[in-house]
Amino acid sequence: MVFDSTRFDLRPYTGFETGRFVRRTFCSWQHAGWRSLLVQRFEHVPVVEDMALPAAADLHLVLPVSGRAELATRDGGRAVHDRWLPGRVQLGIPHQATVRSYRGDADMRSIQVHIPRETVDSAVARLGGDVPDFEAMAASVAIGDPLLEETVRALGSPGTADDLYAETAATFLTMHLLTRHGRLRAGRPPAREDARVRAAVAFLRERLAEPITLADLADEVHLSVYHLLRVFRTATGQTPHRFLTGLRVEEAKRLLRETDLTLDRIAPRCGFASPGALSAAFVRHTGTRPSTYRNS
Repeated sequence: MVFDSTRFDLRPYTGFETGRFVRRTFCSWQHAGWRSLLVQRFEHVPVVEDMALPAAADLHLVLPVSGRAELATRDGGRAVHDRWLPGRVQLGIPHQATVRSYRGDADMRSIQVHIPRETVDSAVARLGGDVPDFEAMAASVAIGDPLLEETVRALGSPGTADDLYAETAATFLTMHLLTRHGRLRAGRPPAREDARVRAAVAFLRERLAEPITLADLADEVHLSVYHLLRVFRTATGQTPHRFLTGLRVEEAKRLLRETDLTLDRIAPRCGFASPGALSAAFVRHTGTRPSTYRNS
């Protein structure tokens, strides 16, 4: 499922083995000519084991419209169990890769909406807030929201609506999610702590190829590990580990684009213990393999 990346920081599910899990019956980019909002309808296979969904930057809404299933989703820790129920909107957390397994019936269908991250960031700036708490937002959406359900359902059958309709819908959905379900993290850290976060980021960039522990990073900026984790996530929206992995993947992408180095040589330059570790992180963060990225 390869999508145009014009309006998305990360192409949703690039390299994902679509045919094994779903059959797409509608795509707003192809059928309606939209570029401000990606809306798709899917029919799902009834039984799936360990379906790896790569991380994406956009806000991803999933509305089951038929079928029933028992879900188990992992994001690196223990599996979280949930149910696939028609009318119950689910929100994916940006930049979080997951692995999902489920057992359902043969009538599982969904409407899925991807809101570009630039639309979200623009709305956050207008509201005067900082990084949204997407985990809290997802939990709030899961409780239920009839307006959100009906909006997503309507977008799944847009008729002849043009991209202005899509752009307006994207803005409305974003504002609704932020004001109704979002808890904007209040303000930025104090100036002293903010300076230490900047110092931590600079340290990570400088030592990209070296093994770095949380304790190393905390010592470098003169904070406790607990304090570092709190202020770093407040300032960046990510843990230091996830942020560092993102930096390493970006450097790997640059080397794949600009050099002919093999993965064996790129991996240690980017701080990965092996080409396999690089490939796994690359797929999680970009949704595609290094070889595919280089060829494209």
